Parts: sequence; structure tokens; C-alpha cells
Amino acid sequence: MAEKNGEMPVMEHLEELRRVIIVSLVATTVLAVAAYFFSDRVLAFLLDPVTKLGHRVIFTGVTEAFFVKIKVSFFAGFLAALPVILWQIWSFIMPALRKKEKFYFTLTVLISFICFLGGVVFGFFGVYRYGIMFLLRFAGPELFPMLTIDKYISFTITFLLPFGVIFEMPLITFFLAKLELISYKFLASHRRYAFLAIVVVASVITPTPDMITCLLVSGPLYLLYELSIWIVRLVERGITRRKQAEELNDLTGVQSAAS
Repeated sequence: MAEKNGEMPVMEHLEELRRVIIVSLVATTVLAVAAYFFSDRVLAFLLDPVTKLGHRVIFTGVTEAFFVKIKVSFFAGFLAALPVILWQIWSFIMPALRKKEKFYFTLTVLISFICFLGGVVFGFFGVYRYGIMFLLRFAGPELFPMLTIDKYISFTITFLLPFGVIFEMPLITFFLAKLELISYKFLASHRRYAFLAIVVVASVITPTPDMITCLLVSGPLYLLYELSIWIVRLVERGITRRKQAEELNDLTGVQSAAS
């Protein structure tokens, strides 16, 4: 189908999107297969909060251990393939961007990868380890934990992935500010509501009911919110300077035409 007015037809957009999805899935699968050979090490790493206390994790089904290793492999494969996935997304959006925007978007892809991994790492080392160890110690000497590996790994993965998404907050606010959908004044005036929402989210995603763990999560999340406010303010200043420069150029052009 030929292009009209320099725009890619809808069917070509869908075909390109299909290619992005296929390449992302293939990259994740290939790296998951490679990660399977290291699944025992990854599994031992994820089980460290439990084994460090002297507890052992069991499995109750014949195929449970095998499918858990598959699950761990795909989790590791997804993290390893994340640069490829983000690059595919960038290649899909790139034709709609101008040259200057392409550079910023490429930089954003790199930063988003670092932010996502940083969120997962923080979730594991900063919250998850302490939360699991606290809960197991909370049982006392009378209770003996019988943790099944499938439930433990499923809980671990579903706990860590949201941290990667949450740590993308500054980037999301950057794009919203570039589109002028949010403002510094709005974010700054809603700090108290944002803090309350962050505490609620932290209490939901943390594995322990104690206030200390909740604060360990709420603190960095609120710092991300403050960083987002600062980013929006810088973006607004840049937009203001650009508009002033455009108005000055228009005024100069009008004066030149008049003379």
C-alpha cells in the first residue's frame, strides 16, 4: 500500500507493531533458554532470604520444580531482553519523531532500562529481603514454615516487577510535561495527596504489615515524586524559553517585512 502525505498506512503500522511484538517475544524466549542453564544460581539467589534463616523450601508436585525453573528463566530472560524490547518500541515510534526528539527518546530508552532494573534491585535488596526475613521470624519457634517453591517464586516475581514500573515515574512525568498535560504547579500543590497515595501503595506492595518496611518503600517513592516535580519544572522552563524565542523570531520577522 502506498504512503499518503508521507504517513504510514494503518496496515503498515499494524505490521510494524506485529514485528515489534514478535522480535520482543523471540528475544525474551532465546535469553530465557540461555538463562535456564543458570536457573539454579538465580533460584538460589531468590531463595537467599529464606535459606539464610536456615529454612528449606519444598515442592509438592512432580513437575513443580521444573516449571518453577522455567518461570525463573523467563523472568531472567525478560530482564535480560529488556534493552531489545525497549529498542523495538523505540524503532516503532521513531518514524513519528523529529530528529531532535529521536535523540531524546533514545536517551529515554536507556534511562528507562536503568530505572526499571534499579527498581527491581531496590525492591529485592531494600524491601523484599527484610520483609521476608521479618515475616519468617515473626512466626516464632513454635511454628515451622513449609514454603512451596511455586508460590514463593510467583510471589517474588509479582512483588518485584511493580517496583520496576514505579521507578519509571520520572520518565512518565517528563513525557507528560513535554506534552503539557501536567504542570509543576499541579504536582507541587498536590504533595500531601501524593504522599498519602504513596503510603497506600507502599502498604499494598510490601510483604509485611510493619510501619518500618512501609516507610522503607514510601521514602524512595516520595523522593521519586519530588524528582518528578523538579523534572517537570525544568521542562516547563524549557518550553517557556522556546515559546519566547519563537515569539521573538516572529516579531523580528514582522518588523523586517514591514521595513
